[in-house]
Amino acid sequence: MALTTERDPGADVVADSAPDVGSAAGFEAFARAAQQRLYRTAYLLCGDAEHARDLTQTTLAKLYQHWRKAGAAEHPHAYAKTVLTRTFLAERRRRLRDLLLLTRTGGTAPEPAADHPELRVTLLAALAELPPRARAMVVLRYWDDQSVASVAALLRCSEATVKSQCSRSLARLRVRLADAGLSITGS
Repeated sequence: MALTTERDPGADVVADSAPDVGSAAGFEAFARAAQQRLYRTAYLLCGDAEHARDLTQTTLAKLYQHWRKAGAAEHPHAYAKTVLTRTFLAERRRRLRDLLLLTRTGGTAPEPAADHPELRVTLLAALAELPPRARAMVVLRYWDDQSVASVAALLRCSEATVKSQCSRSLARLRVRLADAGLSITGS
């Protein structure tokens, strides 16, 4: 495949039609292509549209800061998903610290979300009850259809941990959905 080149009349530079991987144009093209996919994963992790938008934007901002490295990665979408997941977990830890500080100083915790009979809303509520790391494992393993090995590498844990956490989390989800009169199949 030959690159087409154009001569800029006001400069002595020849420009390629394809943007450089580490360039701002390369990042912009990647961000446009990956934004919806990242948002869907963020929504499943957060369970809230506004937090998912914030998480997606934070992820894209972090990627932009390190775009030379991320753009040169063999799989930039996997790199972005790793940044998204780790950012989610870091934010949850930060919120947990803030909540613990609030309860130690005599404040009250916010009320949990109300249950809804629809499967989607009930499933999101059940996912929200899982600990952040277990929720990340379930979302990555079963929603994003990643292998046990890739989830383990992404979350920096053993494959046995992923298997056991996913098994326990699915059992909790099944109980939660059964309580709501719904069921899921498979393992």
